[in-house]
Amino acid sequence: MELKNGSYQLQGTKFESLKEQFGSPLYIYDAQAIEENIRQFRQGFSSVDLKIKYACKALTNISILKLMKKNGTGLDTVSIPEIKMGLEAGFEPEEIVFTPNCVDFSEIETAVEMGVNINIENISNLLKFSEKYGNQQPVCIRLNPHIAAQSQTEKVDWWHKQSKFGISIDQISEVKRMESEYGLRINGIHIHSSSVIMTPEIFINGAQAVFDIALQFENLEFIDFGGGIKVDVGDGKEVIDVVALGQALDPVFAAFCKKYGRQLELWFEPGRFLVMNSGYLLTTCVLRKQNSGAEFVGVDSGFNHLIRPMMYNAHHDLVNVSNPAGDKEKYTVVGNICEIDNFAIDRQLNKVEEGHLVVIKSAGAYGYSMASTYNSRFRPAEVLIHNGKAQLIRKRDTYDDLVKNQVEISI
Repeated sequence: MELKNGSYQLQGTKFESLKEQFGSPLYIYDAQAIEENIRQFRQGFSSVDLKIKYACKALTNISILKLMKKNGTGLDTVSIPEIKMGLEAGFEPEEIVFTPNCVDFSEIETAVEMGVNINIENISNLLKFSEKYGNQQPVCIRLNPHIAAQSQTEKVDWWHKQSKFGISIDQISEVKRMESEYGLRINGIHIHSSSVIMTPEIFINGAQAVFDIALQFENLEFIDFGGGIKVDVGDGKEVIDVVALGQALDPVFAAFCKKYGRQLELWFEPGRFLVMNSGYLLTTCVLRKQNSGAEFVGVDSGFNHLIRPMMYNAHHDLVNVSNPAGDKEKYTVVGNICEIDNFAIDRQLNKVEEGHLVVIKSAGAYGYSMASTYNSRFRPAEVLIHNGKAQLIRKRDTYDDLVKNQVEISI
């Protein structure tokens, strides 16, 4: 997004023309930015066999999946429909990993039939897997290594001892028992660590603990450090430098592989890192209102289209693209959902008037994928700007979409 010749543009496309062509509100994704994020993630790794598995729960549009495939990533999935979309987008089954959480074992059976990599995070399903497949089907195990995180938050605390995710290291002996009794082929160790690790040094310390655990398993093919890597959203909070992380982890992982006795693959599962800052939610100011001294900007969207500010108190930069040279004023930007529905509180924006376009940045991850039709409002269309051309990749909801699965009965 750049200010050029007095107007904000994406790859030479003005936001005003995007609204004219596709309507408002509107999700907009920049393919060039996604490709640059993939390149940046790879940049720090030079000697290891790095595999990027895009965590598609962040943004599951099939055109985005095809873009990831074209740029050489694999796929991290958490549901059977995500696997199906990945296969439809052209991924081979061996390029896909299935890492569900708290699912019925039948989902794992289906994923095995589909030929994808299986990652199990609880003893119950691992035992069922052992009893059914024995040594006929490899499996990765997701661990909770009880490593203290550098940053703790109430809702995002992946390494916390009480987290619901992963097999506790206290249960490693049970995993080893199943490995011995059933001939279980454990081919990978997985942890989801990076959302709370802000420096390469802290990450490396945690990685060393994982390597120590990995030495207990003889048939590994990869170590998977998961995803959740934070991105710079303009709030001034610390984020990890992925290039520096790669440069620091690369020789450490190579040394571990030498100690292990063979070269393993190194997996990461970035989702929001690849797509968050490539995405924008275009909205239109439909109302200006003052209440007890507060200046409100009401837009034609709400937390049904971008829930992160209300659910996580997440920061998203906002830009009045209709008035780039206007004086700054303080506003609370709110949505049209019939509840408290804030996008930003007391935020400085160029003067906003009704009809102006207010673009919400960092909306590529968990925008549409967490969107709903709450208040019976339509989900927006999605547009991908690829090679300078804006292309519709999902239609806007219609009334028929809202009611098509309803079954009307006689009352």
